[in-house]
Amino acid sequence: DNSQKLSLQRIISTLANKNDEIQNFIDTLHHTLKGVQENSSNILSELDEEFDSLYSILDEVKESMINCIKQEQARKSQELQSQISQCNNALENSEELLEFATRSLDIKEPEEFSKYVCVYHRVTMASAFRLSLKPKVSDNMTHLMVDFSQERQMLQTLKFLPVPKAPEIDPVECLVADNSVTVAWRMPEEDNKIDHFILEHRKTNFDGLPRVKDERCWEIIDNIKGTEYTLSGLKFDSKYMNFRVRACNKAVAGEYSDPVTLETKALNFNLDNSSSHLNLKVEDTCVEWDPTGGKGQESKIKGKENKGSVHVTSLKKHTRSGTPSPKRTSVGSRPPAVRGSRDRFTGESYTVLGDTAIESGQHYWEVKAQKDCKSYSVGVAYKTLGKFDQLGKTNTSWCIHVNNWLQNTFAAKHNNKVKALDVTVPEKIGVFCDFDGGQLSFYDANSKQLLYSFKTKFTQPVLPGFMVWCGGLSLSTGMQVPSAVRTLQKSENGMTGSASSLNNVVTQ
Repeated sequence: DNSQKLSLQRIISTLANKNDEIQNFIDTLHHTLKGVQENSSNILSELDEEFDSLYSILDEVKESMINCIKQEQARKSQELQSQISQCNNALENSEELLEFATRSLDIKEPEEFSKYVCVYHRVTMASAFRLSLKPKVSDNMTHLMVDFSQERQMLQTLKFLPVPKAPEIDPVECLVADNSVTVAWRMPEEDNKIDHFILEHRKTNFDGLPRVKDERCWEIIDNIKGTEYTLSGLKFDSKYMNFRVRACNKAVAGEYSDPVTLETKALNFNLDNSSSHLNLKVEDTCVEWDPTGGKGQESKIKGKENKGSVHVTSLKKHTRSGTPSPKRTSVGSRPPAVRGSRDRFTGESYTVLGDTAIESGQHYWEVKAQKDCKSYSVGVAYKTLGKFDQLGKTNTSWCIHVNNWLQNTFAAKHNNKVKALDVTVPEKIGVFCDFDGGQLSFYDANSKQLLYSFKTKFTQPVLPGFMVWCGGLSLSTGMQVPSAVRTLQKSENGMTGSASSLNNVVTQ
């Protein structure tokens, strides 16, 4: 019966997953159908605009040609009218002269005729003799004729733009490492008209085909000249990333490639405000010591790392806002806000834990301290860490501790045992936790130099742990285990076995 039930459960689960895939496919089809309708409408509008533009150009050219013809007509008409006017004037003058000259020929007396001697000169100088009888212009207008047969043929060849084919992304050629993703693709066939590519990506928590609903928008990277692209400095705060690419020629973008889903798994966690000491001001990835926050303000900061320190009240100058020192602020006068119930850690355990437990696998995160931070610890702890316990002082926690108050110390701590580290405190600390391998290592996050490694056997889930006093820490998560760290894990490092008092500890 149990085997039948298990088989039924498996087939039910398989069918449910299949139904989910079908529903996602239906959503995709509806989305595509809507896209077809919207894009068709847009393309039709663009087609109208393109033809209107052509019509407009043709109208402008026609208007210009009409003006040319009319100007030529007016020029020739003016020339011919001018010649006609000149000829008419010459005719009128000639007729007057002829009449006058004819009358002078009828005179009989020589003396009287001699008075008309100027007639000869007037006839000789008549304008008719100076007139050109050749038209200045012809009636020929053939130089303004047109023949658009070639243009008509060209217009008849108008067609849709040649669109590049969809590229193909090869998941095998893609690389996910060091919080970077390199995506590689190729064209199904040679196309020398391609000018560039457009890569689109988005984060998702679903494997398989991208989902239309409940998805983030695609982010676009334009003008990629090659056939691969690397996105670097990513925060891996989703299980997967979708990628698609399209090719573009000078005119138009082609179809998208089939989308590819790549796994981008990494540990993501925030600081757990509900688990922090009242004197810690906690945000998602930041924690800052707040002397006005709550309990334990009247006590001295004790412990080996703070030996010889003075009362907390003398640290007023180290606080950011110059708030009254804890000694002047009575416990009863502190704000009674929601923080009043938060006493997971108290006393001198200025501790805050991460909100996500590590139960298996290899994980990595980074921590950066404020420049003026006087004391802080970074490590991991079991959930059973006591409310008064400080990181590294019990067998349920492991850490490295930095102290910049009065004396500078840098040490690895576990089960109240201390190993001084003879290295410079880095600007940022990288934490590598191999739960199954029982290893907790600390690195200079920039150079990936190994600072210290604990070898142990984790018997319970661990939580990232942080202690801070008189300063603050900021946290970077969503990070893959860096390649350099993976390489170092495979090789023997002299520092790993340098502290027999802390290594090879099996905690219960």
